[in-house]
Amino acid sequence: MLVERSLRELLAEGSRNGTLVPGSKLPTERDLVQRLAAPRSAIRQALDVLERDGLVIRHVGRGTFLTDHAQQVDGASADTSPAEIMQVRLLLEPQVAALAARVGTQADLDRIVECLDGGGASDDFEGFEAWDAKLHRAIAQAAHNGLLMSMFDVLSTARALPIWGTLKRRTSSPERRRCYHAEHTAIVDALRDRDPDAAADAMRTHLRAVSDNLLGSP
Repeated sequence: MLVERSLRELLAEGSRNGTLVPGSKLPTERDLVQRLAAPRSAIRQALDVLERDGLVIRHVGRGTFLTDHAQQVDGASADTSPAEIMQVRLLLEPQVAALAARVGTQADLDRIVECLDGGGASDDFEGFEAWDAKLHRAIAQAAHNGLLMSMFDVLSTARALPIWGTLKRRTSSPERRRCYHAEHTAIVDALRDRDPDAAADAMRTHLRAVSDNLLGSP
């Protein structure tokens, strides 16, 4: 998590000073190992997260490149609390799901189902969390709205803050992950049915459960 944050800061600094623009090639993994004083495995894991969040794209044999989203998105404040994150998620993501139910393509649905199945097959915290993030991002992408996507990416940077990851890990359990998967399935079923109201309701139900588990019921 610390390496990922350092890498995000490195990208943000490059964007501010103009040395990194959309399409720019990032330093090699070997260079990043030296620059961030981190093991190569941690660098690769951080790059996996940034690629998942749409900030970079990697091409085998060519390298890692900055995407348009990386410049468009401002990072979340380091003091953003989990409660603030959940408040914004509850405001935003149900409406994103409703829009995705209306305008998402079959290719979008196929990708969403792939993420759902990946989460269902994961039996550990890291694997489930990776697919969870991919699922929510795939739903946001299915809305086909650039402004909403930028707002979602701000949420993604907030979810990368150490306090969020620590809280998620502390409250995770196999039973809870099974419950989340069932809630994810209800969301995806509503998307498949092209039912905006049901998609929004299922997303809201899921996020309220996440909020209660992380923060405690009000």
